[in-house]
Amino acid sequence: MIDRTHPLPVVRQCHLLNLARSTAYYQPTPVSATALALMRRIDELHLHYPFAGARMLRDLLRQEGHTIGRRQVATLMRRMGIEALYRKPHLSRRHPAHTIYPYLLRDLTISRPNHVWAADITYIPMRRGFVYLFAVLDWASRRVLAWRLSNTLTTDFCLEAVREAITQYGCPEVFNTDQGCQFTSQEFTGLLKDHGIQISMDGKGCWRDNVFVERLWKSIKYEEVYLHAYETIGAAQQGLAHYLMFYNQTRPHQALDGQTPDQVYSDNLTTQRTAA
Repeated sequence: MIDRTHPLPVVRQCHLLNLARSTAYYQPTPVSATALALMRRIDELHLHYPFAGARMLRDLLRQEGHTIGRRQVATLMRRMGIEALYRKPHLSRRHPAHTIYPYLLRDLTISRPNHVWAADITYIPMRRGFVYLFAVLDWASRRVLAWRLSNTLTTDFCLEAVREAITQYGCPEVFNTDQGCQFTSQEFTGLLKDHGIQISMDGKGCWRDNVFVERLWKSIKYEEVYLHAYETIGAAQQGLAHYLMFYNQTRPHQALDGQTPDQVYSDNLTTQRTAA
């Protein structure tokens, strides 16, 4: 997909393909077919039982006939970037450069577009590997504003998507994420601060604090990803682009009274401009 012999610079090719620059230079480590199958099943179980840790997932997999230990499950979970979602005691001191910001959405009425944006990263399985998907979601309308794929859990592909969303749609008042290292980094929080955006972060392990992004992941995986076995990153890119266009423009949402995210987003912005 990236042609190093083409006169167009690699950075520009990545931008046109909505790929993180790190993806073009990353040398993948081979993953066995058995490990990939286990990772896909762990991902499915994690969607159903987000509270399940390595021990519970090990036992669930053993019930299905898999021979696997807790340490192997934990290793695969780390590789996928997932963990059990439940409140845990504060056992370690965070890096002093990574400030954790308070959760600002509790009891906050969010009824208009660009009031609150939320973002997260999820694991996307392919036939012979996997990638990570980052998406920016408008909380009130559920509209996906920008997204990127990467085969590394770096910060750069997150920054690229946020910059694109801000360029196309302006700035939200509040930006909510979990406490992942990509989002607590100085690069990420600095970008938000530079645009005067308030930073909100979920409580550690509290998936309900970012519930609409979690619902987006479930829709993407059960309505698109698990129905296809992407052969390449390019195929994943095309499949997700097609699905997210459907999600924004065509798919009715029960929580939006049967409207689409595009309808709610654009109608509310029109109302705000008229009122102004």
